[in-house]
Amino acid sequence: QRGDALRFLPLELRADRQVVLEAVRHKGGVLKYAAAELHADREVALEAVQQCGGALWYVAAELRADRKFVLEAVRLNGRALQYVAAELRFDREIVLEAVRQD
Repeated sequence: QRGDALRFLPLELRADRQVVLEAVRHKGGVLKYAAAELHADREVALEAVQQCGGALWYVAAELRADRKFVLEAVRLNGRALQYVAAELRFDREIVLEAVRQD
């Protein structure tokens, strides 16, 4: 499957932003194989979530707790709601956006 190759690459390539962006555009869940610093990259994270809502699980905790980021993420993929930080999971605006997109 496209994107799956990321997990077999050496760390230096899993830390290459362009390589990771291309991989998550095809399969968002491969974000879990990216270098840790890319889990906190907003663009990489949003590309992954757009493709697969469950990819939010692998996004850095500080982004999952960032209201603005989470709102953008659930606008792209409502299924991401289940992986947002607990304190935002019942935010009315975030829930409405997720329901609209799901």
